[in-house]
This record gives sequence, C-alpha cells and structure tokens, in this order.
Amino acid sequence: MRFTKMHGIGNDYIYIDATKNVIKNPELLAKKLSDRHYGVGSDGLVLIMPSVICDFRMRMFNPDGTEAEMCGNASRCVAKYVYDNKMTDKTNFTLETGAGIKILSIHTNAENIVDTVTIDMGTPILEPENIPVLASEEKVLNKPLIVLDKEYKINCVSMGNPHCVIFSEAIGLTDVAHLGPLIENHPMFPKKTNVEFAEIVDEYNIKMRVWERGTGETLACGTGACATLVAAVLNGYTTNDVTLHLIGGDLQIKWNKKTGHVLMTGPAETVFEGEIK
Repeated sequence: MRFTKMHGIGNDYIYIDATKNVIKNPELLAKKLSDRHYGVGSDGLVLIMPSVICDFRMRMFNPDGTEAEMCGNASRCVAKYVYDNKMTDKTNFTLETGAGIKILSIHTNAENIVDTVTIDMGTPILEPENIPVLASEEKVLNKPLIVLDKEYKINCVSMGNPHCVIFSEAIGLTDVAHLGPLIENHPMFPKKTNVEFAEIVDEYNIKMRVWERGTGETLACGTGACATLVAAVLNGYTTNDVTLHLIGGDLQIKWNKKTGHVLMTGPAETVFEGEIK
C-alpha cells in the first residue's frame, strides 16, 4: 500500500489514496504509522476517499487513534495530492469533511504543481452548546477559567472542531506541554478541545502556538488559526484580514464580513512517498 508524507507549514500527516485501498481499521493504522520512532512519524493519518456529495471526501485520525472532524492544513494537502496526482483537473473543487463541505481553490507554480491553497472554512460557530463548551453566555469571550489555581481568560470558537483561544504576552515562554492537556481535558469541554495560545503583535499580525486535541503541540493548526482570528476580531484586537505566525510558518486568514465565511490561504508540500507492507 502506497502512502505520501505531506505537510502544511509543519503540520505533517500520512496520506493514503483510499479510492484504491480499503482501510479496515484506520484507528489502529493511525496509531502505528504516526509513531515517530516505530512508524513513519506524523501528526496523524488522512484518508482520501470518494464522495457521493462532493468531489472528494477526507477522513483524518489523530496519533492516539481518535477521529478528528477537520484540519485546515490537511485539507490543503489533500487538494495538492488530488491535483498533482491527476485525480482531478479542477482548480476549484469541494471536499467532504467531518465538519461539513469545504470549497478549495488551488494555486499552481510555473510547472503546474500546487504550491498554495485557499479554503473556504465556512462560518465560525460561537454558540456554546454547538462548540461544545459548558457555558451560559451567548458567546464565550474572555471567560475566566481556573487551571491549577491560576485564572486564564478563554475564548471559545468552533470551526467544525472545538477551540479554546487564550490571548497572552510572550507565548514563547508559555508551558504549552503542561497547560495544553489540562485545558484540553477540562470538564468544561464535553468533547475535549484544541487550545491556542495567541499573542497580538499588531492589528495585522498574530503569533500563535497550539495544543491539538489527541495529538499534542504541533507546528501549525489551520482551524486553530481561523478560530484565533475570529476571537481576535470579536475582542477588537485586530482587523479581519491577518497573518498568523505559527511555529511551522505563516497562514493568511480573512473573515469576510459580508458572507461571514473564514478564508484560509497557505502552502502545501509533499515530503516523500513510500510503501507500507
């Protein structure tokens, strides 16, 4: 069975063409292949599948075997995979995900190879019961959360998967490995949560680190970048068109005020191909 290792600004996944291969136990396969010592090594497994409602379908699994609804960086890599491998000749197509249908637009270089992709991530979800987060407010903005006797102001947004955004200064000094799992597994989040630690640079730039649910700290998270921009705009910290600076690289995120949709543009890269026995 062939696989391709790809990454979007360092957020790396193993991609398998499941239009040709039947994967009977993707949860177990994700755990085996994602191991960076005994497997291929990745932030998870992505299956590219046929769809009856879209051009393609994506399923993704974390290194612990749990299935995630959506990943922006992985979606961009899916777009690159299907176009570069001539599974489609469309430059605009639809992708079925666990978080709904996403519209992808690819941008190619002089050799007609995909280098960047824009994804319409849809409208952010702000109602607590739909994120989900246990809160009585209409929107969870700057809500106090006590973790180990320290108060953090949290902002909760779903981009098809749950995010908890915390704005602070000097995020380079934040102990993400310690705080991340404590907040991810806090009883306030019935389905756990991704956690973003964000630092406002100015009205056009945000620095961000992310603790991904079921994975740990990763170099980037596309849905997390989108959620962070939404939280920043709602708090009046930035404009609606911002560059997110993550450890693995930059993403351009825009919240279109007319449509309510969030647009994400970023790179997608192939690392190598291999074969699994």
